[in-house]
Amino acid sequence: MAERLTHLDEKGAARIVDISGKPDTKRVAVAQAELHATPEIVAAVLGGALKKGDAVAVARVAGIMAAKKTSDLIPLCHPIAISKVSVDIERGRDPHVIVIRARVETTGPTGVEMEALTAASVTGLTLYDMGKALDKSMTITNVQLIEKSGGKSGDFRREA
Repeated sequence: MAERLTHLDEKGAARIVDISGKPDTKRVAVAQAELHATPEIVAAVLGGALKKGDAVAVARVAGIMAAKKTSDLIPLCHPIAISKVSVDIERGRDPHVIVIRARVETTGPTGVEMEALTAASVTGLTLYDMGKALDKSMTITNVQLIEKSGGKSGDFRREA
């Protein structure tokens, strides 16, 4: 038997999922994105050498704010009382890549995967915005859920 999509009612109309009967559990999600650019742009972004200022600090705050605003951006997404958000921004193994990793935590009846994905995405967009004067060919790629824990569906960890 095929599993039914939870955001659609019996008639196929969009609806928000009823989570009122679900127990509160600790939920954690980690998402990642990559910004691809020339090694010179990567160095400028990570080294604070942009005219707009400290791109890493600004992008980190943007990612945290995005996690908090996810339900305003994603239709049918529940507003969640987030207990922790962290955003790490670092040079990847490839000198052309900046790796963005967002971790979101809560204790509640629904998960924080969308909050982590939104945080990683908006962090990448902010880095792009701050560096676009130097290079408009930067690319944001590989936005993905890395892991999640908690809830009825259990744990998930992306295979390397």
